[in-house]
Amino acid sequence: MVNPAELPTASVRDLPQDAALTLLDVREDDEWAAGHAPGAVHIPLGELPARVDELAELPDDQPIYVVCRTGGRSARAAAWLNASGWDAVNVAGGMKSWLTEGRPVVGDRPGADPEIL
Repeated sequence: MVNPAELPTASVRDLPQDAALTLLDVREDDEWAAGHAPGAVHIPLGELPARVDELAELPDDQPIYVVCRTGGRSARAAAWLNASGWDAVNVAGGMKSWLTEGRPVVGDRPGADPEIL
C-alpha cells in the first residue's frame, strides 16, 4: 500500500481548467446525483475493482484525478489505482473544495439545484 505521505495529491486550484482534465468521482450514487463536476466519470469506490476496465477508455497521456466529498475515499482509490499501474492523483479537499473554488457543478435531480452532499 502507498504511504499517504507519498500519494500524489493536487489541490483543486492546481487542476487544469480545460476539458483535458480526467476526473474520476468515487462517491456513492446519491452523492453523484446531488452534484458532480461536468464530464467526470462516476465509479463508486466499492465498485472500482470490478469496473476498473472502464478506465481503459480514458486518455492515457495524463493522470486520472480522483475525487470524493473531502478526500478520504479518493485517497484510498488513488492509492489502489497507482498500485494497479494507473497514474492517479488524489484531489485534496474533494468536491467540497471544488465547489468552494467556484468550479462548475451539475446535478441529476430534476428541479433541484446541484449541491455537494
